[in-house]
Amino acid sequence: MRSGTAIFHVGLFGNDYGSENAGVVSPTGREFDLAAAERKCRLIYVRGRDDAARHPKVRALVGRAEAGLIRKRFSTPSELVTGLYAVLVEYLEERQLIRSGPFDAAPCTKATLEHLDPERMAWFLRTARATRRFPIAPDASSTDLLEHLNLLDDGRVTNAAVLLFGKQPQRFLISSEIKCAHFHGTEVAKPIPSYQVYKGTVFDLVDAAVDFVLSKIALSVGIREAGPQAPVRYEIPNEVVAEAIVNAVAYRDYTSNGSVQVMLFSDRLEIWNPGRLPPSLTLEKLRQAHGSVPTNPLLAEPMYLTGYIERMGTGTRDMIRHCNEAWLPEPEFAVSDGFQTIIRRTLAPSLAPQPESQPESLETRVLRLLEDEPKSKAELSLGLGQKEISGQLNKVVRKLLADRMIEYTIPEKPNSRHQKYRLTGQGRAALAKGSGGDTL
Repeated sequence: MRSGTAIFHVGLFGNDYGSENAGVVSPTGREFDLAAAERKCRLIYVRGRDDAARHPKVRALVGRAEAGLIRKRFSTPSELVTGLYAVLVEYLEERQLIRSGPFDAAPCTKATLEHLDPERMAWFLRTARATRRFPIAPDASSTDLLEHLNLLDDGRVTNAAVLLFGKQPQRFLISSEIKCAHFHGTEVAKPIPSYQVYKGTVFDLVDAAVDFVLSKIALSVGIREAGPQAPVRYEIPNEVVAEAIVNAVAYRDYTSNGSVQVMLFSDRLEIWNPGRLPPSLTLEKLRQAHGSVPTNPLLAEPMYLTGYIERMGTGTRDMIRHCNEAWLPEPEFAVSDGFQTIIRRTLAPSLAPQPESQPESLETRVLRLLEDEPKSKAELSLGLGQKEISGQLNKVVRKLLADRMIEYTIPEKPNSRHQKYRLTGQGRAALAKGSGGDTL
């Protein structure tokens, strides 16, 4: 019997010895000796418990099989099948050839602690303590953190650890990337106006994909009536965009070769991920109160601790509520070669773009937020409707600094925790020009 690269020998011993060759050895005896010589895993099953009725040579063969082999007795065919199945599963699990637990809990082949990013783990500690009062000290070691989150398997790095904190997660889990595409029409068609493939940790992927969508949909900036911060409103609520993308990343099937796909069309946003609903959930139940059934529990817990997801099964219902409040059709959910979420883009009149207009770029939105007063990155992130400072925002700030559109308020201490950013004369001129119809 062969499974992958492992070879098994299964011996069934009854009462009769069978025909013998010139060496006075039966076929069963020859197979047993050959398996021993080739160092195969031998699984020996003896029928019945009365050895007195057996041929003397069978009794001798049973005696030889007693030492150091997997040997079981059986009375009926069903007992044989059940026993053999259990032993084979145990053997394959021990050698990591199959798994019965969640994918995220399995060791990540070839990945070690050196492949994890200490800075990302330090960020996680700070964020989890501030968001959910995570009980681990901020100076805890990487090993302590991973053990507390159950992200080590006998000292080996798990798939969840790589997806959460890996320096290059896609080096080990290739399909864990996110593909984002923007189409001007209602169908997938080339040329694709905007196409990005994002790599990184699950946190990086969510931030980048959310930024991609928000930078390409209409945005309304309100009047500062309730405070110094002008309210912003996207044609699709940012909470809905974020929830749909987070769900696709957290609940996808990571054993699939498919990647999460985010596609923005002129009339809808489609988000697809490989995998299906858990058996306890149906499409109808997603619209009702239901329990949380994470496909990847070790991945979901850290995402909960950082505020990316909740653990109460409220995500899809929150999406429905936010769409209703924004006068959008309720999200559509479907299972077809994967799980699909569709959000329709029925624009309110105040948000509908003019025929020749395009959504503002992230650079323009950052400049507008700095128009009245300096702001820190955290304040900019809040103004953009983000939960935290994303990688995309960091890139935009660096670009605007390099282009001299903005400048530090404390230039002598670029890394000061009190650092803020303000518009330069060049930035104000570019913003004014952009307001007249040109793009930055």
